[in-house]
Amino acid sequence: MTIQELESVVEAILFASGEVVSVRNIAYATEQDEKTVKSVISNLADKYTCDKRGIRIIQVGEGFQMCTNAECFDYIKKLYQAPVRKTLSTTLLETLAIIAYKQPVTKGQIEDIRGVSADHAVNRLVEYGLAEEVGRLDAPGKPILFGTTDEFLRYFGFSTLENLPVTAADLEQLRIEAEAEVGAITEAK
Repeated sequence: MTIQELESVVEAILFASGEVVSVRNIAYATEQDEKTVKSVISNLADKYTCDKRGIRIIQVGEGFQMCTNAECFDYIKKLYQAPVRKTLSTTLLETLAIIAYKQPVTKGQIEDIRGVSADHAVNRLVEYGLAEEVGRLDAPGKPILFGTTDEFLRYFGFSTLENLPVTAADLEQLRIEAEAEVGAITEAK
């Protein structure tokens, strides 16, 4: 293994770990002696410093850790203070619409409507906090029921679920009810 290849491997180990890694463990993983590993880490650390990179390698006890450059702290802080709006794909939006209008609903019911697996979409919506488990269906296997969350309401700017836009099915039901009322009034005359 060349020095450049060894630097790449050590860099990858420190990056992937995210925590302090002992020289002994890096030497074991790379099949190198500890003196060589220390030299490579020292060279990498010097490169990051000389090139004014956003990352550093620091020594912690008998090990090393990759971390961010302290000079970048204000920028990192700003990033994590900024609200992050999650982007929803068409698949996620379709699945979320089904949950919103049919809740409580099971993954199986969503799959029947969409015609494809809903596992990924439902899991992602739960991860985003837009959908949640609201109970279990009283049926064999006790499938999980899903509904929307308060975060869903905030995300779309609704105060309650009653603020959801009217669907074509709702309009059809309103038409039937209106015709029935008109028919009842006409018969009464």
